[in-house]
Amino acid sequence: MAITLTEKAANHITRFLERRGKGIGLRFGVQTTGCSGMSYKLEYVDEPQADDRIFESNGVRIFVDPKSLPYLDGTELDYAREGLNEGFRFSNPNVKDTCGCGNSFKV
Repeated sequence: MAITLTEKAANHITRFLERRGKGIGLRFGVQTTGCSGMSYKLEYVDEPQADDRIFESNGVRIFVDPKSLPYLDGTELDYAREGLNEGFRFSNPNVKDTCGCGNSFKV
């Protein structure tokens, strides 16, 4: 099982953590919501949870809870800017369908 970051995503997270002045990595998970059933959840981590699975990619630690891991296994996070829009992009091999707005998915 693995979660990876592109170099651009890792650089963005590292810069944000430095500006924030604290944090040890990124928490990556899923939550039930949206028209397709699930959406991604990202937040910065100050303290790990006891049951976290921890991955490291391009120098950044990624924390994933055990319930989210089966839905995220093999996912690569990228960070992109397109025109006025910027944000994380998810390449998840487990996704079977996404909603029209692109905010939720199902496996």
